[in-house]
Amino acid sequence: MKRSVAYWFRNDLRLVDNPSFISACSDTDHLLPLYCHAPQTTVKPWGFERAGIHRHYFLRDCLSNLRQTLNAYGSSLVELNTDAADGCDELNLLIKTLIAMGIDTVYCEAIAVPEECDQLDALRKAGFTVHALMQSTMIDLDALPFTAEHMPDQFTQFRQQIEKAKCRLTEPIAAPATIPPLPPHYDCIIQGGDSIDKRPCDFSQTESLPRGESSFPYWEPLFCGGESAALAHLAQYLDRALPDTYKQTRNQLFGLDYSSKFSPWLAYGCISARTIASELQQFEERHGASEGSYWLWFELLWRDYFRVLHCKWGRQLYAAKGLSIAKRPNHHPDAFEQWRLGKTGESIVDAGMRELRMTGYLSNRLRQVVASYLIYDLDCDWRAGAAWFESQLIDYDVYSNQGNWLYIAGRGTDPRGGRRFNPQKQALDHDPNGIYRAMWLSR
Repeated sequence: MKRSVAYWFRNDLRLVDNPSFISACSDTDHLLPLYCHAPQTTVKPWGFERAGIHRHYFLRDCLSNLRQTLNAYGSSLVELNTDAADGCDELNLLIKTLIAMGIDTVYCEAIAVPEECDQLDALRKAGFTVHALMQSTMIDLDALPFTAEHMPDQFTQFRQQIEKAKCRLTEPIAAPATIPPLPPHYDCIIQGGDSIDKRPCDFSQTESLPRGESSFPYWEPLFCGGESAALAHLAQYLDRALPDTYKQTRNQLFGLDYSSKFSPWLAYGCISARTIASELQQFEERHGASEGSYWLWFELLWRDYFRVLHCKWGRQLYAAKGLSIAKRPNHHPDAFEQWRLGKTGESIVDAGMRELRMTGYLSNRLRQVVASYLIYDLDCDWRAGAAWFESQLIDYDVYSNQGNWLYIAGRGTDPRGGRRFNPQKQALDHDPNGIYRAMWLSR
């Protein structure tokens, strides 16, 4: 009897450099690619949707492109859509679907975050064999000069040990040459089960796409979601030698080229950090290394650091006090609402928060400034800010989001404590002519 397995796409919506997907293809006669949509829920106790409109639009394009790529191999993508009102979450729907299709083995990406780890535990408890691989880091965990349990808590020591061991990256692997066919009873199950839906989400009732001076206009073809756009963006970025100017421009507040703009595609796994690092290394071999190209690698290493930190500390990173001994944070709902809407009266903060709400994107510099303002000037709970970023950012990455908010709040691993930014000084340093503020405060 021929064997069927499922591949559960999570934050790895690509075929190039997807080791877990390659393993699934080599271990079966029939493969069912799946994606599970989480039900739209309100974040308690903060009172807003967990994933806002910007994230939904970008995800829609990511999945559409993945489906097109799979179709070219003679395969397809099944999207499982859930509704919070029916009491069925994405995991229960996944289990129900696998049982209906007689599949008992699931391959997927491992995500070292409490909620995602719990999902895999529940699959195993339900009797499924689960093969999960941690594959979102630039450097494979097994190639690090330390185990996750014994990693240095501080980033500087983490970086120094990796550089001393010359662990620059793990080489990416190619997309599969072929993909096993869909299970023979696939069409019958699709026709007979209303829980399975191959169509992209319907956004006909949602608000219009944002317009304006966004630094990442995801509604434009060059910035849309998906592996094809991600690879094209990487190619043009390197062709224009933009790594050489990265360090000088990375703290700017607006524009298409001031930063790499890899983060939205990285967040959904449309491209891997290993692919970017490998292409960057080849760029340096052709054109010579620069301070800017090193700094790009440096930022990718920060991304790895937050992932390994999750492997070490897990649920403690989600406690109110984080890894610190600080008291439980205060919170003021009215002040938080003014911050969320960009109506605090602090011009640089308000401009940033309006850009975020209208476009789903915000520069790294302003992310730090607005986070600091919420925590230190408004005396609000850092977890509320982290949840709002999760709701709005098209490049939301659970590891980096949690790690950076802990860092700003002084509840992570930084021995110097929190990071408080003076918003007036930041405006003077980074928007001296008020161009950025004028752009967003008028909206």
